[in-house]
Amino acid sequence: MSFQVFGIPVSRGVAIGRAVLVASSRVDVAHYFVASAQVEGEIQRAYRARDVVAREFETLKQDLRGDTPQELAALLDVHLMLLHDEALIGAATQWIVERHYNAEWALSAQLEVLARQFDEMEDDYLRERKADLEQVVERILSALAREQGLNPADAASVVQRDFAGEDPLLLVAADIAPADMMQFKRSVFHGFITDIGGKTSHTAIVARSMDIPAVVGTREASRLIRQDDWIIIDGDAGTVIVNPSPIMLEEYRFRQRQSELERARLARLRHTPAVTLDGERIELHANIELPLDALGAIEAGATGVGLFRSEFLFMNRDGELPGEDEQFAAYRAAVEAMQGMPVTIRTVDVGADKPLDRMSASELRHEHVLNPAMGLRAIRWSLAEPSMFRQQLRAIYRASAFGKVRLLIPMVAHLHEVRQILEAVKKVQQQLNDAGHAYSHVDLGVMIEIPAAAVMLPLLLRHVDFVSIGTNDLIQYTLAIDRADEAVAHLYDPWHPAVLQLLASSIGQARAAGKSVSVCGEMAGDPAFTDLLLGMGLRSFSMHPSQIPSVKQRVLRADAARLASFMPEIMGSEDPRLEAEQAFARNKPARTLQ
Repeated sequence: MSFQVFGIPVSRGVAIGRAVLVASSRVDVAHYFVASAQVEGEIQRAYRARDVVAREFETLKQDLRGDTPQELAALLDVHLMLLHDEALIGAATQWIVERHYNAEWALSAQLEVLARQFDEMEDDYLRERKADLEQVVERILSALAREQGLNPADAASVVQRDFAGEDPLLLVAADIAPADMMQFKRSVFHGFITDIGGKTSHTAIVARSMDIPAVVGTREASRLIRQDDWIIIDGDAGTVIVNPSPIMLEEYRFRQRQSELERARLARLRHTPAVTLDGERIELHANIELPLDALGAIEAGATGVGLFRSEFLFMNRDGELPGEDEQFAAYRAAVEAMQGMPVTIRTVDVGADKPLDRMSASELRHEHVLNPAMGLRAIRWSLAEPSMFRQQLRAIYRASAFGKVRLLIPMVAHLHEVRQILEAVKKVQQQLNDAGHAYSHVDLGVMIEIPAAAVMLPLLLRHVDFVSIGTNDLIQYTLAIDRADEAVAHLYDPWHPAVLQLLASSIGQARAAGKSVSVCGEMAGDPAFTDLLLGMGLRSFSMHPSQIPSVKQRVLRADAARLASFMPEIMGSEDPRLEAEQAFARNKPARTLQ
């Protein structure tokens, strides 16, 4: 039966393929394809792991003391029964044979199928056996990881090449943490669907960086969609179509082909300088998460890296943070890849929806129980960990010897924070001098993402070289909205007059002070806001590489001076979006793009 699920569109385009359901608690299972010659060996891996767990259960039964409650022995018998049920291992091997899934992936896929069956049982006792099934599968997965000499937490880091898989695969989950998204960044998936999340949640941001369609905030998708269902993700409308009709499939395949043609046309602008009709040169920088992303930035025609999200180097570490040398190697790789173009490295921005594995119980309690967006995060966390902070600063400064590096500090709200940062920088420079490490001049900038920082910007500008406006958090904090919460996602409004006032004021004040200013939030990569930002005086945009061609097209068609003349009426309007649409419609392009 065909049906539709509606959510929030966060990454444009159309994806068609089969559903892969992954529960959030098991999203770290390794996903890769195996070659035909490896299928039998992968099946044997699954059965060997099953036998290992069976022996563990038998040993536990034998070691039970006479005074042990009978319920425990009965529970072990239930686990053994589930372990030997062909509906688990036998059915899982079918995923290996038919879809070339690795053993871990096949087991997790079959667990989702069986868990759904347990949920639909009417008998309470039988329905509660789902927890036993999950425990059994967790043990098998642990045995598989041990066989490869890995800790279970490291199993997902196994890198295998994609193989087989004639049908594209689309990931469906209740939620995907940013760290887990990074594991899938160069994976087999062609699209994402999650039950929760908002337009600027980090799951959405990483999906856009992967340049694949994604819909979040569907609420029920992971419950309604079944393993291996055919689905269509309409990333433009925020619609998910499950088991579509042949006519619907053909219509969306046609849209896919049209989208590919449009991308090819825009790709021809790669080497065209971003200059407006009235001669204003615009910087189009890239946002990246990992050093390898710099290659994509170059390919897209970026003129630099406006935001290197260093926190992704700190994730999936099983409690261990990257050392100075490891960070230095990563920053140096990105700097060298950009071939002399500037690289802006943001210090680690963790907390809220990006907790680290090593955070203390107290920190995690605050992250998950209190208001995480206003807790110990970003620069607050860095200043609370001075040794870690200086280590990162040393790595960044050392990388500056290999190209133009700029240092960006997130979530600044107080002058005393800036003074602490300057003091840390001075100490780091002295340490590098003493150790004989080379470094070059590094511009210091702060992110404007808290309304307080925007209001006190003239004071901040006395101490920094540049500012970068993070519109995602600026909107969140201005409107008191958790941007990852789909329940209030409809209130997240970049066109809100208060947001526009802070944005225009920040751009204007920075330019008046002779300091460079950029926007690195999602507004920068959305062509719907390009004319608005140009009219406000913005000349430096930073976005995901995949968004650069469409924004460049808007820049090439814009007359910046004329757009600026529309700003008083837009800023004074009760409905800025409508006023902007009408005003910009009069800004007809005089240049035809081939």
